[in-house]
Amino acid sequence: MTPTRMTRAARLTRIAYIGMLVLLLVAPLLGLYPVFVMKLLCFALFACALNLLLGFTGLLSFGHAAFFGGAAYVCGWFIKAQHWSPELGLLAGVVVAALIGLAIGLVAIRRQGIYFAMITLAMAQMVFFVCLQAPFTGGEDGLQGVPRGALFGLLRLDSDTTMYYFVVVVFVLAFLVISRIVHSPYGQVLKMIRENEPRAISLGYQVDRYKLLAFVLSAALAGLAGSLKTLVMGFASLTDVHWSMSGEVILMTLVGGVGTFFGPALGAGIVSSLQDQLADKVGAWVTVIIGVIFVVCVLAFRRGIVGEALAYFERRRRPGAGAPGAATTAQATDTDVA
Repeated sequence: MTPTRMTRAARLTRIAYIGMLVLLLVAPLLGLYPVFVMKLLCFALFACALNLLLGFTGLLSFGHAAFFGGAAYVCGWFIKAQHWSPELGLLAGVVVAALIGLAIGLVAIRRQGIYFAMITLAMAQMVFFVCLQAPFTGGEDGLQGVPRGALFGLLRLDSDTTMYYFVVVVFVLAFLVISRIVHSPYGQVLKMIRENEPRAISLGYQVDRYKLLAFVLSAALAGLAGSLKTLVMGFASLTDVHWSMSGEVILMTLVGGVGTFFGPALGAGIVSSLQDQLADKVGAWVTVIIGVIFVVCVLAFRRGIVGEALAYFERRRRPGAGAPGAATTAQATDTDVA
């Protein structure tokens, strides 16, 4: 795509971004429940953090709940027990998540494929055990009653509306940070590693360092999502750090579209909305329904919803393009206009 001519898919993607931003800004005025939308944004950020590692680096982690839940506990404990301000609590959660990511990444990046995924899962279960046994986490009861406090000592976050716009600002800034990472020279190297790691090594790149940094950045962003979730909901629980949370965020990313910017956020919205709407109607069957939807998406939308949509518009623009090439081009189109 040239700078002077934007494809139809690129235009529609940019319009979608602007439309979503406007929708987020006016959501409270439309009667949408602010707490639900804030929770959705937290999981959308979590999915985008995983997508940075999976979609743009090609590393599948089954242990991202360790960063999400670990940061949730750390942020909640500092705010509740140490009476830290919310911005310092968020910062503490991000730093701890990055350190956990560094510790796990140093071990995990030595392996590839399923071995990498299993190492992240095993080490995440260690974090789960710590959260279960540590005295400050509340054990099976979780960490409850976390106050929102005042931002920089000035802006009280007790109001759902005030808290909502704070979460929107954090989400948009984090989204822009991810976009900047992917479009930087470093991000281009990550894509090269994803596509052809042996060639990246032959060109002289220290691949393990690039992958480790991507792992730490993804962990830090997941920690930001977990910390925000604690601040919004007022509690952190073992569910946040359980292995099923890692599976859930992978599901969100795959449903929306791996390797696209908007896809993981859309997938998070779909899964979170289904859970919220169906939980009180079908009970435990909600997991079965989401599982069926996941199977259908994998069979019918192998690139995810956004990936398939972008591939469709790319085929319309270039009728001779094949399906495999369209997938790669569609993902590039989405990232180019983010």
